[in-house]
Amino acid sequence: MHQTKIDVKTQSTAIKLAFLNIRSLKNKSFLINDFITINNLDFMFLNETWLEDSCSATVLNEAAPPNFTFMSVCWTVRRGGGVAALFKDVYQCKQMSFGQYLSFEYLGIVLKGAPRILFIIIYRPPKYSPAFVEEVTEMLSMISSEFDCFAIAGDFNIHIDNAENKITKEMITVLNTFDLIQHVHGPTHKGGHTLDLIISRGLNISSIVIKDVALSDHFCIFFDILISATTESRSVSVRRRCINENTSVRFMEAISLTPSISADSVDILLDSFNSKVKNVIDDIAPIIVSKKTNRQKSVWRRSTAVQSMKRQCRKAERMWRKTKLEIHYNIYKDSLHAFNVKQATARQNFFSNLINSNLNNTRTLFATVERLTNPPSQIPTEMLSVSKCNEFASFFSEKIINIRKAISTSSSNAEVRQIWTQYQKDTMSIFEAIDSKILEEIVQHLKSSTCYLDTLPTSFFKSVLNCLEADLLEVVNASLLSGTFPNSLKTAVVKPLLKKSNLDNTILSNYRPISNLPFIGKIIEKVVFNQLNKYLNSNGYLDNFQSGFRLHHSTETALIKIINDIRLNSDSCKISMLVLLDLSAAFDTVDHNILLERLENWVGLSGMVLKWFRSYLEGRGYYVSLGEHKSKWTSMTCGVPQGSILAPLLFSLYMLPLSQIMRKNQIAYHSFADDTQIYLALSPNDYSPIDSLCQCIDEINSWMCQNFLQLNKEKTYCIWKQR
Repeated sequence: MHQTKIDVKTQSTAIKLAFLNIRSLKNKSFLINDFITINNLDFMFLNETWLEDSCSATVLNEAAPPNFTFMSVCWTVRRGGGVAALFKDVYQCKQMSFGQYLSFEYLGIVLKGAPRILFIIIYRPPKYSPAFVEEVTEMLSMISSEFDCFAIAGDFNIHIDNAENKITKEMITVLNTFDLIQHVHGPTHKGGHTLDLIISRGLNISSIVIKDVALSDHFCIFFDILISATTESRSVSVRRRCINENTSVRFMEAISLTPSISADSVDILLDSFNSKVKNVIDDIAPIIVSKKTNRQKSVWRRSTAVQSMKRQCRKAERMWRKTKLEIHYNIYKDSLHAFNVKQATARQNFFSNLINSNLNNTRTLFATVERLTNPPSQIPTEMLSVSKCNEFASFFSEKIINIRKAISTSSSNAEVRQIWTQYQKDTMSIFEAIDSKILEEIVQHLKSSTCYLDTLPTSFFKSVLNCLEADLLEVVNASLLSGTFPNSLKTAVVKPLLKKSNLDNTILSNYRPISNLPFIGKIIEKVVFNQLNKYLNSNGYLDNFQSGFRLHHSTETALIKIINDIRLNSDSCKISMLVLLDLSAAFDTVDHNILLERLENWVGLSGMVLKWFRSYLEGRGYYVSLGEHKSKWTSMTCGVPQGSILAPLLFSLYMLPLSQIMRKNQIAYHSFADDTQIYLALSPNDYSPIDSLCQCIDEINSWMCQNFLQLNKEKTYCIWKQR
């Protein structure tokens, strides 16, 4: 089990910043990544990134080291330009705008803390604009009225070292008017002039260093700012077990010497199993706490070839700084270019291999695309507390309670004609006990994700399955044959996940709950799923037009079916009308009593099978986990368990009567999980079928209300497709 704890402190600390006119980040992104890491920067400000909206996120992702995020503005008026900031994600920043200006571009970032600090990165093109002084004065007046502490870094393309220059005089007058300090004294460009400036008010700026880093014709400006803010400590506490190949051998030897478990209750059996396993693993690989610096490398930068190229760059840099010769400077620049190309190739190979090895794993593929195209989203450090965990738990719980209350109010006034009929062809009253072969096949095919509540990491669990098989088989079969799902497996660990990276990460409603369940519980669920699914398919109980989470049914099959029907309508010179129905938190509002009624009367479950499902749904709960903190345990009285193997199938069975409403009204439909598409064909000048569609939607809405499901009107759309 690996857990990382970052020490968070509120104190006065110096943050390390740097500003550089990079003159095209696209072909230097990996060098900036390395540059930030080597200099241990907290913030890196860039301008003249020359990035367009279509590629900015991808390039900035390449430039951002681990635990860094970014913000940027692309120049839209002319070619070139562009400003960006990369910073450690422990700093809570928000982008801020002060209007648009034609003579310069800028990026405003507010660093939350006490007091708030505003950073402005500015780029002014070299062409003279008489509006510049007026526009920069306008922006400074807004900034000065709202912020006591701010810093401006930018390439102003003004020879601030030439006191006789007209625009220099105007700029100095503006700085004096707002009582601002300009900190850069010395050339910042190979031409010998001071073009790049650091301007501030109300901040303690120190350790200013101007340095040629051979990445541009501009020099880099390093500086420190002393702030009082919530920051991470320089060390990280890591709680982990030292697990290796020898650990597996020692574990199997030790576990073989322990007695087999036995008990009358499946709960006692599982407790005995977990206690037995924990005692052995604690003895062989106890949890240790160690400290390490929080400086990480991207995976592709750890390769021997990349590290070798990096050493060559450092060697060339030392030679240039020692001799100051132009030839050694050019050798160093060539080394940097080769180093950047080598990192780009290593990164490309890493992600190509990752994609090729997960061609059939859509979750990994989408996560990879998200990782490559968007900045990482992080939970603010001030939210890492027990109180905030409890707030999240209450928010998630109250959201479902409020939805069900709203549904109850609507359903009290709804009149629903019971047009649906129940049907059964067979019954299922008992589960079959499984053998070791089936168990091994199920365990090895389950995903290796580990829950915080698991005694062993899942990958290690799979590697030592042979020595645990007999006891695990006892637990699984005891659950199946007794009709009882173990209580300790009914608790989920919920981690809030930001819905979109550009949302405010301090607002609870911008998060969705991601549920993680114990691995042994998933094993039992998978056994039940296989036997129930076999029974349902053999009796034809599943809806043919429900494509969610079924073998040979997917988003592709749903899309092909609907598009084909619409094209057939077009070929028949008819108009297609498509209504896309969306539900609010559908999986979470499912009523347990109604679901059990569906399983009994619609699907034909009885005896120990129905008893098992009742046990599976009752007494469930969760707690919210943020870092090392967790909320109080919260009861879950409705809904199918998120993150479980059975939830999608149970939801599909819950929705079975819905299909009869569409069929009765002669409306075509297709569903994927909780998304339902209904559509019909209209002949020219004949709109009478719309009445059937409206009646169908009314009946659907009434049925939803009686089954504690709420249509999301904001995400329900109607689309016309003409000939």
